[in-house]
Amino acid sequence: MRVTLIQTDLHWENPAANRDAFTKKLLPLAGQTDLVVLPEMFTTGFSMHPQDKAEVFPGITLDWMLSLSFEIDAAIVGSVMSLERRYSNRLIFAKPNGSYEYSDKRHLFRMAGEDKNYSAGEERVIIEWKGWRILPLVCYDLRFPVWSRNVNMIKPQNKYATSKLEIAYDLLLYIANWPERRRQAWNTLLPARGIENLSYVAAVNRIGTDGTGLSYSGDSAVYDYLGNRISTVQPFTDCMETIELNKRSLDEFREQFPAWKDADGFEYFGR
Repeated sequence: MRVTLIQTDLHWENPAANRDAFTKKLLPLAGQTDLVVLPEMFTTGFSMHPQDKAEVFPGITLDWMLSLSFEIDAAIVGSVMSLERRYSNRLIFAKPNGSYEYSDKRHLFRMAGEDKNYSAGEERVIIEWKGWRILPLVCYDLRFPVWSRNVNMIKPQNKYATSKLEIAYDLLLYIANWPERRRQAWNTLLPARGIENLSYVAAVNRIGTDGTGLSYSGDSAVYDYLGNRISTVQPFTDCMETIELNKRSLDEFREQFPAWKDADGFEYFGR
């Protein structure tokens, strides 16, 4: 599967300008990729003003994502501030056939007041696309390994039988507005998630300076299941890169090194 990272600056709290900018970046990708990954809150930047800027869901940005997804024949994933009974930092996975899936950011960044302005998601959603199982998460979720744990515990119907473990996903996605001053944590935790979960990891972070004065280094990257970086995106640059992931290689490694079978059993919220 071909995954395209879009690392760029964002227009602060200006959805129309951001949609226009991403349209120009994405249209040339028609037929060249299978999945395009945009930053967190790609229409506004990491704003704490949902009362003024949140879109009623479903709304104009979802329509835009679906239309563009159809035009380039690739899935598009990113998050927007949304209103559906409550405000949320909503991750949307739009597909060319007009369908979509979504989940709300689970871990809200209290140091910026996100927990005061948005409601936390209650389930994680694993998405099937092009023969891959994908777990898309948002920014601060990276710090909490339980939420990204790549094992499902299957309970037997017979209460005397033993529960079984199974691999949950093949690709872990992170979309972010992760500040430059904490880039060491970002660059350390991303490969760790790939290693511990025997999974590819693709992550997109923005660059530039937002409306609150925070600077962003980007550091977008793709890592393999060994923690090796397999992308060449440079920090602080406005750029795109498409990386082809190898499912057969991943499956063979899991077969040769089935560490997931020794995972501790515990349950998640959601599915």
